[in-house]
Amino acid sequence: MGRRNGASTLVGVVREEFVIAQLSDLHCGSPFFDGALLDTAVAEITALGPDLVVVGGDLTTDGYAHEFRDAHRHLQPLFDAGLRTVVIPGNHDSKNVGYLHFRDTFGTGEGIGGKGDSVLRIERRNALSMRVVAIDSSKPDLAEGEVGRERYDWIRQQFAGKADVRTFVLHHHLVPVPGTGRERNTVWDSGDVLTLLSELNVHLVLSGHKHVPHVWLLNDTLLVNSGTVSSYRLRGYTRPSYNLIEVTADLIRITLRYPGIGERMAAELDRRAMRLQTSGALAGMFSKTGWTP
Repeated sequence: MGRRNGASTLVGVVREEFVIAQLSDLHCGSPFFDGALLDTAVAEITALGPDLVVVGGDLTTDGYAHEFRDAHRHLQPLFDAGLRTVVIPGNHDSKNVGYLHFRDTFGTGEGIGGKGDSVLRIERRNALSMRVVAIDSSKPDLAEGEVGRERYDWIRQQFAGKADVRTFVLHHHLVPVPGTGRERNTVWDSGDVLTLLSELNVHLVLSGHKHVPHVWLLNDTLLVNSGTVSSYRLRGYTRPSYNLIEVTADLIRITLRYPGIGERMAAELDRRAMRLQTSGALAGMFSKTGWTP
Protein backbone atom coordinates (compact mmCIF):
# COMPACT_ATOMS: atom_id res chain seq x y z
CA MET A 1 0.00 0.00 0.00
CA GLY A 2 1.35 3.39 -0.95
CA ARG A 3 2.16 5.94 1.72
CA ARG A 4 2.93 9.62 1.51
CA ASN A 5 4.52 11.38 4.50
CA GLY A 6 3.29 8.51 6.63
CA ALA A 7 -0.24 8.76 5.21
CA SER A 8 -2.05 5.83 3.65
CA THR A 9 -3.29 6.35 0.10
CA LEU A 10 -6.39 4.21 0.40
CA VAL A 11 -9.20 6.02 -1.38
CA GLY A 12 -10.31 4.13 -4.45
CA VAL A 13 -7.62 1.48 -4.02
CA VAL A 14 -8.42 -2.24 -3.96
CA ARG A 15 -6.48 -3.44 -0.94
CA GLU A 16 -5.80 -6.69 0.79
CA GLU A 17 -5.35 -5.30 4.30
CA PHE A 18 -8.12 -4.50 6.72
CA VAL A 19 -8.35 -0.84 7.66
CA ILE A 20 -10.04 0.16 10.91
CA ALA A 21 -10.77 3.71 12.05
CA GLN A 22 -10.96 3.81 15.86
CA LEU A 23 -12.38 6.88 17.59
CA SER A 24 -13.76 7.35 21.06
CA ASP A 25 -14.56 9.79 23.85
CA LEU A 26 -16.49 12.33 21.79
CA HIS A 27 -18.15 13.87 24.88
CA CYS A 28 -20.95 15.79 23.19
CA GLY A 29 -22.46 18.23 25.67
CA SER A 30 -19.21 18.99 27.48
CA PRO A 31 -17.80 22.53 27.59
CA PHE A 32 -14.58 20.91 26.31
CA PHE A 33 -16.32 19.38 23.25
CA ASP A 34 -15.31 20.74 19.82
CA GLY A 35 -17.85 19.79 17.15
CA ALA A 36 -15.62 21.07 14.36
CA LEU A 37 -12.91 18.58 15.38
CA LEU A 38 -15.39 15.71 15.29
CA ASP A 39 -16.81 16.80 11.93
CA THR A 40 -13.29 16.97 10.49
CA ALA A 41 -12.44 13.50 11.77
CA VAL A 42 -15.68 12.07 10.39
CA ALA A 43 -15.03 13.70 7.00
CA GLU A 44 -11.50 12.27 6.92
CA ILE A 45 -12.74 8.81 7.81
CA THR A 46 -15.55 8.95 5.28
CA ALA A 47 -13.11 9.92 2.52
CA LEU A 48 -10.79 7.10 3.59
CA GLY A 49 -13.47 4.45 3.33
CA PRO A 50 -12.16 1.97 5.94
CA ASP A 51 -13.44 -1.57 6.25
CA LEU A 52 -14.64 -0.89 9.78
CA VAL A 53 -15.30 2.16 11.94
CA VAL A 54 -15.25 1.64 15.71
CA VAL A 55 -16.85 4.35 17.85
CA GLY A 56 -15.68 3.22 21.25
CA GLY A 57 -17.93 4.92 23.76
CA ASP A 58 -18.39 8.12 25.76
CA LEU A 59 -20.35 9.73 22.97
CA THR A 60 -21.94 11.99 25.58
CA THR A 61 -21.01 13.74 28.80
CA ASP A 62 -24.00 13.06 31.04
CA GLY A 63 -26.07 10.54 29.09
CA TYR A 64 -28.86 12.97 28.22
CA ALA A 65 -31.08 12.41 25.19
CA HIS A 66 -30.09 15.63 23.45
CA GLU A 67 -26.40 14.70 23.76
CA PHE A 68 -27.05 11.38 22.01
CA ARG A 69 -28.98 13.18 19.26
CA ASP A 70 -26.05 15.55 18.83
CA ALA A 71 -23.57 12.66 18.65
CA HIS A 72 -25.71 10.86 16.06
CA ARG A 73 -25.91 14.02 13.94
CA HIS A 74 -22.12 14.36 13.90
CA LEU A 75 -21.67 10.66 13.04
CA GLN A 76 -24.44 10.62 10.39
CA PRO A 77 -22.03 10.97 7.41
CA LEU A 78 -20.49 7.61 8.36
CA PHE A 79 -23.91 5.96 8.20
CA ASP A 80 -24.88 7.80 5.02
CA ALA A 81 -21.69 6.58 3.36
CA GLY A 82 -22.64 3.00 4.16
CA LEU A 83 -19.50 2.39 6.22
CA ARG A 84 -19.61 -0.64 8.48
CA THR A 85 -19.75 1.09 11.86
CA VAL A 86 -19.81 -0.31 15.39
CA VAL A 87 -20.95 2.01 18.18
CA ILE A 88 -20.73 1.00 21.85
CA PRO A 89 -21.50 3.02 25.01
CA GLY A 90 -19.02 4.22 27.61
CA ASN A 91 -19.41 5.08 31.27
CA HIS A 92 -20.59 8.63 30.55
CA ASP A 93 -23.30 7.24 28.26
CA SER A 94 -24.73 5.21 31.15
CA LYS A 95 -25.10 8.20 33.45
CA ASN A 96 -28.63 9.33 34.33
CA VAL A 97 -30.13 6.13 32.85
CA GLY A 98 -28.53 7.21 29.56
CA TYR A 99 -28.27 3.61 28.38
CA LEU A 100 -31.97 3.91 27.45
CA HIS A 101 -31.21 6.84 25.14
CA PHE A 102 -28.24 4.93 23.72
CA ARG A 103 -30.58 2.08 22.77
CA ASP A 104 -33.08 4.49 21.25
CA THR A 105 -30.37 6.17 19.18
CA PHE A 106 -27.98 3.37 18.21
CA GLY A 107 -29.94 0.15 18.82
CA THR A 108 -30.18 -2.56 21.44
CA GLY A 109 -27.27 -4.74 20.32
CA GLU A 110 -27.32 -8.51 20.26
CA GLY A 111 -25.70 -9.55 23.50
CA ILE A 112 -26.97 -10.75 26.87
CA GLY A 113 -29.41 -8.62 28.83
CA GLY A 114 -30.10 -6.04 26.16
CA LYS A 115 -26.72 -4.32 26.53
CA GLY A 116 -25.14 -2.56 23.58
CA ASP A 117 -23.08 -5.50 22.32
CA SER A 118 -22.36 -6.16 18.63
CA VAL A 119 -20.85 -8.98 16.60
CA LEU A 120 -19.46 -8.64 13.09
CA ARG A 121 -18.07 -11.26 10.74
CA ILE A 122 -16.24 -9.64 7.88
CA GLU A 123 -15.25 -11.88 4.99
CA ARG A 124 -13.24 -10.56 2.07
CA ARG A 125 -12.44 -12.57 -1.02
CA ASN A 126 -8.71 -13.34 -1.44
CA ALA A 127 -7.96 -11.48 1.78
CA LEU A 128 -8.22 -11.73 5.55
CA SER A 129 -11.35 -12.56 7.49
CA MET A 130 -12.14 -10.70 10.68
CA ARG A 131 -14.46 -11.44 13.56
CA VAL A 132 -15.34 -8.50 15.83
CA VAL A 133 -17.01 -8.77 19.22
CA ALA A 134 -17.85 -5.37 20.72
CA ILE A 135 -19.29 -5.23 24.23
CA ASP A 136 -20.81 -2.68 26.57
CA SER A 137 -18.49 -2.55 29.59
CA SER A 138 -20.31 0.34 31.31
CA LYS A 139 -22.03 0.30 34.69
CA PRO A 140 -24.76 2.89 35.39
CA ASP A 141 -23.39 6.00 37.12
CA LEU A 142 -19.95 4.45 37.71
CA ALA A 143 -16.62 5.28 36.08
CA GLU A 144 -15.45 1.68 36.45
CA GLY A 145 -16.28 -1.01 33.91
CA GLU A 146 -17.04 -4.72 33.89
CA VAL A 147 -17.48 -7.44 31.31
CA GLY A 148 -19.07 -9.94 33.71
CA ARG A 149 -18.62 -13.69 33.94
CA GLU A 150 -22.20 -14.27 32.77
CA ARG A 151 -21.05 -13.11 29.33
CA TYR A 152 -17.89 -15.19 29.03
CA ASP A 153 -19.62 -18.17 27.40
CA TRP A 154 -21.40 -15.83 24.99
CA ILE A 155 -18.05 -14.28 24.04
CA ARG A 156 -16.62 -17.76 23.49
CA GLN A 157 -19.50 -18.59 21.17
CA GLN A 158 -19.01 -15.42 19.11
CA PHE A 159 -15.31 -16.13 18.58
CA ALA A 160 -15.93 -19.78 17.65
CA GLY A 161 -14.87 -20.74 14.15
CA LYS A 162 -12.07 -19.65 11.90
CA ALA A 163 -10.99 -16.02 11.56
CA ASP A 164 -7.66 -14.55 10.50
CA VAL A 165 -8.09 -11.63 12.88
CA ARG A 166 -10.12 -11.76 16.10
CA THR A 167 -10.90 -8.32 17.50
CA PHE A 168 -12.45 -7.47 20.87
CA VAL A 169 -13.84 -3.98 21.48
CA LEU A 170 -14.85 -2.35 24.76
CA HIS A 171 -14.82 1.17 26.16
CA HIS A 172 -12.75 0.58 29.29
CA HIS A 173 -9.07 -0.27 29.20
CA LEU A 174 -7.91 -3.69 30.39
CA VAL A 175 -4.35 -2.60 31.17
CA PRO A 176 -3.33 0.70 32.83
CA VAL A 177 -2.27 3.49 30.49
CA PRO A 178 0.93 5.48 31.22
CA GLY A 179 0.53 9.09 32.26
CA THR A 180 -3.06 8.76 33.46
CA GLY A 181 -2.47 8.99 37.20
CA ARG A 182 -3.45 6.56 39.91
CA GLU A 183 -5.41 3.68 38.41
CA ARG A 184 -8.96 3.67 39.76
CA ASN A 185 -11.35 2.61 37.02
CA THR A 186 -10.06 -0.20 34.90
CA VAL A 187 -12.33 -3.19 34.17
CA TRP A 188 -13.19 -4.91 37.45
CA ASP A 189 -12.65 -8.38 35.98
CA SER A 190 -9.79 -7.42 33.67
CA GLY A 191 -7.57 -10.30 34.75
CA ASP A 192 -10.24 -12.88 33.93
CA VAL A 193 -11.05 -11.12 30.65
CA LEU A 194 -7.39 -11.07 29.58
CA THR A 195 -7.16 -14.80 30.35
CA LEU A 196 -10.31 -15.43 28.32
CA LEU A 197 -9.03 -13.43 25.34
CA SER A 198 -5.71 -15.27 25.43
CA GLU A 199 -7.56 -18.60 25.53
CA LEU A 200 -9.59 -17.54 22.48
CA ASN A 201 -6.51 -16.37 20.57
CA VAL A 202 -7.81 -12.82 20.22
CA HIS A 203 -5.33 -10.76 18.23
CA LEU A 204 -6.53 -7.18 18.78
CA VAL A 205 -8.27 -5.33 21.63
CA LEU A 206 -9.60 -1.81 21.04
CA SER A 207 -10.52 0.49 23.93
CA GLY A 208 -10.63 4.14 24.99
CA HIS A 209 -11.77 5.83 28.21
CA LYS A 210 -8.55 7.51 29.41
CA HIS A 211 -8.19 10.10 26.59
CA VAL A 212 -4.61 8.94 26.02
CA PRO A 213 -3.54 6.78 23.07
CA HIS A 214 -1.30 3.85 23.87
CA VAL A 215 -0.34 0.39 22.63
CA TRP A 216 0.59 -2.69 24.65
CA LEU A 217 1.56 -6.19 23.50
CA LEU A 218 0.53 -8.77 26.08
CA ASN A 219 0.60 -12.55 25.51
CA ASP A 220 0.51 -12.04 21.73
CA THR A 221 -2.56 -9.79 22.00
CA LEU A 222 -2.21 -6.18 20.84
CA LEU A 223 -4.11 -3.75 23.07
CA VAL A 224 -4.75 -0.42 21.35
CA ASN A 225 -6.10 2.53 23.33
CA SER A 226 -7.49 5.56 21.53
CA GLY A 227 -7.38 9.15 22.76
CA THR A 228 -10.28 11.57 22.67
CA VAL A 229 -11.24 12.61 19.16
CA SER A 230 -13.10 15.83 19.95
CA SER A 231 -12.58 16.93 23.55
CA TYR A 232 -10.03 19.30 25.07
CA ARG A 233 -10.19 17.40 28.35
CA LEU A 234 -6.62 16.27 27.81
CA ARG A 235 -3.70 15.04 29.88
CA GLY A 236 -0.29 16.69 29.58
CA TYR A 237 0.57 17.69 26.01
CA THR A 238 -1.71 15.19 24.26
CA ARG A 239 -3.94 16.46 21.45
CA PRO A 240 -7.31 15.22 20.17
CA SER A 241 -6.76 12.22 17.92
CA TYR A 242 -8.14 9.00 16.54
CA ASN A 243 -6.45 5.81 15.41
CA LEU A 244 -6.03 4.32 11.96
CA ILE A 245 -5.25 0.60 12.18
CA GLU A 246 -4.03 -1.40 9.18
CA VAL A 247 -3.98 -5.18 9.48
CA THR A 248 -2.33 -7.69 7.17
CA ALA A 249 -1.22 -11.28 7.63
CA ASP A 250 2.26 -9.98 8.50
CA LEU A 251 1.74 -6.78 10.48
CA ILE A 252 -0.57 -4.45 12.36
CA ARG A 253 0.22 -0.75 12.01
CA ILE A 254 -1.34 1.96 14.22
CA THR A 255 -1.28 5.57 13.11
CA LEU A 256 -2.35 8.52 15.25
CA ARG A 257 -4.41 10.97 13.24
CA TYR A 258 -4.93 14.54 14.43
CA PRO A 259 -8.15 15.89 12.85
CA GLY A 260 -7.33 18.48 10.21
CA ILE A 261 -3.62 18.55 11.10
CA GLY A 262 -1.82 15.37 10.11
CA GLU A 263 -0.70 12.03 11.44
CA ARG A 264 2.16 10.10 13.03
CA MET A 265 2.98 6.43 13.16
CA ALA A 266 2.38 5.16 16.70
CA ALA A 267 3.30 1.49 16.56
CA GLU A 268 3.85 -1.46 14.26
CA LEU A 269 3.58 -5.12 15.20
CA ASP A 270 5.43 -7.79 13.27
CA ARG A 271 2.83 -10.56 13.55
CA ARG A 272 5.24 -13.32 12.55
CA ALA A 273 7.94 -12.49 15.09
CA MET A 274 5.49 -10.94 17.59
CA ARG A 275 7.78 -7.93 17.90
CA LEU A 276 6.29 -4.50 18.64
CA GLN A 277 7.98 -1.28 17.54
CA THR A 278 6.60 1.92 19.05
CA SER A 279 7.32 5.57 18.27
CA GLY A 280 7.82 8.64 20.40
CA ALA A 281 4.33 9.77 19.47
CA LEU A 282 3.01 7.60 22.29
CA ALA A 283 4.97 9.70 24.80
CA GLY A 284 3.61 12.95 23.36
CA MET A 285 1.92 13.94 26.60
CA PHE A 286 5.33 14.46 28.19
CA SER A 287 6.81 16.62 25.42
CA LYS A 288 5.57 20.09 24.55
CA THR A 289 6.62 19.79 20.91
CA GLY A 290 6.57 16.04 20.47
CA TRP A 291 2.94 15.87 19.32
CA THR A 292 3.41 17.98 16.20
CA PRO A 293 2.95 15.84 13.03
